[in-house]
Amino acid sequence: MSYLQSVQSSNIHLPPPTKDWTKVSVPPASYEGTVRRAVVQLEETLSKKFNKLVTEAELKRIQKFAVDVTLDPVTAHPKLILSDDGKQVKHGNVKKNLPNIPERFSLEPCVLAKQSFSSGIFYFEVEVKGKTEWDLGVARESITRKGLITLSRGDGYWTIWLRKGNKYEAIDDPSVILPLKSRPQKVGVFVDYEEGLVSFYDVDAAALIYSFTGCSFTEKLFPYFFPGLNYGGKNSAPLIISPVRIN
Repeated sequence: MSYLQSVQSSNIHLPPPTKDWTKVSVPPASYEGTVRRAVVQLEETLSKKFNKLVTEAELKRIQKFAVDVTLDPVTAHPKLILSDDGKQVKHGNVKKNLPNIPERFSLEPCVLAKQSFSSGIFYFEVEVKGKTEWDLGVARESITRKGLITLSRGDGYWTIWLRKGNKYEAIDDPSVILPLKSRPQKVGVFVDYEEGLVSFYDVDAAALIYSFTGCSFTEKLFPYFFPGLNYGGKNSAPLIISPVRIN
């Protein structure tokens, strides 16, 4: 056997050369970022659906505490027009000649409900469809009803409002701008007297609008309504206290 043949023969039994793979990097698959984004979007969607289901269940629970609310003409500003059944109110252009009794609002076109609450839980709904301005909430019995009024916790008001057709605000301390995704057509007002809680809901969307927490109630509370000024017919639709329907 020649020298070359012996070398070739011995090489047959040598292991093949190996590569150091520890220094080799594998780029991520091009679809990895897409999958990650899809997972995040799915998680967000499921979270939103879960939160909506929770809010829907919560709203159904508190709707069971619905009370019958009617407007009190004794407290109504002279320019307000109330329906005969006491369920609707809007601003008129004519100031009626009414006695300026202590219960009546003299300057601000507001009205309270006949019903008052000094304990327990209560809930009512108000249709605000077609309006560009309104206030809703509850007020304590000792509020100032003569001259200018200030909507604030300290002055005995727990309210939210709409201004200029699309500006929603909770009149808290300090006030809170409400970036609502849609315009509520019906607002639910929920009060737990002992818990010091006042919450507002978009009924059709089954969404919480805002909650006043840590409130200290020591007096009777009255549902409070301000239908907004007429503005030549631009805000002529009434606020309507509507019956509560549990779906």
